[in-house]
Amino acid sequence: MKNNTRTLVLSALFIALGVTLPQAFHAVPNAGSVFLPMHIPVLVAGFAVGPVFGAIVGFVTPMLSHLLFGMPPTAVLPSMLCELTAYGFAAGFLCKIIKTKKQIVKVFAVLIGAMLCGRIFYGLLNALIFKAGAYSLKAWISAAFVTALPGIAIQLIVVPAVVMALVKAKLIKI
Repeated sequence: MKNNTRTLVLSALFIALGVTLPQAFHAVPNAGSVFLPMHIPVLVAGFAVGPVFGAIVGFVTPMLSHLLFGMPPTAVLPSMLCELTAYGFAAGFLCKIIKTKKQIVKVFAVLIGAMLCGRIFYGLLNALIFKAGAYSLKAWISAAFVTALPGIAIQLIVVPAVVMALVKAKLIKI
């Protein structure tokens, strides 16, 4: 029972962070697609609550943000729902299957793997469903890597720091 309560509380915390953190960035045009603030709590959630609840956090966060603040906009909401669900699931899943002696190596391996899985899933869904016929490899590389480069750098700095702090505080195990 204690573990279920902890998982639910942590999931709610990450959803709340995922909804509120992007608000600090919306004063800057296109800040969401450049700095990716919603991705950080979802990725950390995968580490903290596992693949199932990580996926739930990834799905609920953009939906709740959209309902409360209109962001992400309706046009990009379906692809963000899928992308962030993939991030939360992949981080949790990879955290369970990647085994290393050094925790920091595991954190980076999981994070990079989850970031790649989410971006590949995002690209495939856009190419096959959401923007079928109007989506190219060039558009995917531009959106998922070039435009998002500052956000990727932020994720590579912030997510490991937060995860390691949570581990050190004995709030999560990886």
